[in-house]
Amino acid sequence: MAFDKLIEKIAILQNPTVVGLDPKLDYVPQYIKDKKFKKYGKNLKGAAKAILTFNKAIIDQICDIVPAIKPQAAYYEMYGFEGVKTLYKTIDYAKSKGMYVITDGKRNDIGATMQAYATAHLGFTDVDGVKIPAFGADALTVNGYLGTDGIAPLLELCQDNDKGIFVLVKTSNQSSGELQDLTLADTTVYGKMGQMCENWGSEYMGKYCYSAVGAVVGATYPEQLEEMRKATPHTFFLVPGYGAQGGGAEGVAKAFDENGLGAIVNNSRGIMCAYQKLNANERDFAICARRAVIDMKADITSVIPKIQLPQTEEENPTIL
Repeated sequence: MAFDKLIEKIAILQNPTVVGLDPKLDYVPQYIKDKKFKKYGKNLKGAAKAILTFNKAIIDQICDIVPAIKPQAAYYEMYGFEGVKTLYKTIDYAKSKGMYVITDGKRNDIGATMQAYATAHLGFTDVDGVKIPAFGADALTVNGYLGTDGIAPLLELCQDNDKGIFVLVKTSNQSSGELQDLTLADTTVYGKMGQMCENWGSEYMGKYCYSAVGAVVGATYPEQLEEMRKATPHTFFLVPGYGAQGGGAEGVAKAFDENGLGAIVNNSRGIMCAYQKLNANERDFAICARRAVIDMKADITSVIPKIQLPQTEEENPTIL
């Protein structure tokens, strides 16, 4: 159920990190762009093909040490339908390598429209009786600030298809506090959203006591991260903001439980652009990405409890 597959992958690899594949064309080495532009032209197709080559090379280098990738849909949509094809192919390629895929779409709507978003990213599209996965991700980021009407269409689909969602709770951007930190009667706006995630997920629990409804809680606000970990014990966290946005290992450590679980930490630019930061040969971009991932893993696992799967009720029937 839900995030069980992700949790087990994290435990196997002893690595609670996810690589954000949010590729701007500027991140792609020139030799790749030159090759694709020569073949397809300096157009959206040439750009999308270059990005796909870039993504696949990184996936090849990290798939044995990182449990998941997180492609941000906007970075693909900006290249039109060719970019959307690259998003699909990136998801498909990562899954063929055994990776868990979180699509970062931050979708937000109600009723039939939200059902359509859910079907597109997590479900199966019915084509005259034939059901086909449109994108086939394992999880999707969503905006819950329309309330239950925007989340309910996702929940049954998550259960039926073994998928999960990450709801925006306390985001990593500087201005998040303008709304999310406002005080309500007995909590904050983000605190209330966290409570809602716990409630939404209460009927969709996995075997490791985390539900299908996760939360996005930023690394840039470690005090709030710690607060939400205590307040939402059954909510799995996606933690952005590590690295380029200023979040560090000591801060993100507050997202984890006593088993070193409960969260997965994202890094995008720090991995994709590692070769630029190191002034390395551009042809070594994927190798540099691998080194950056290894460094990130070491950094985070040095400050959290040893990652271990807790006993489940099936393994120990005496657990109540």
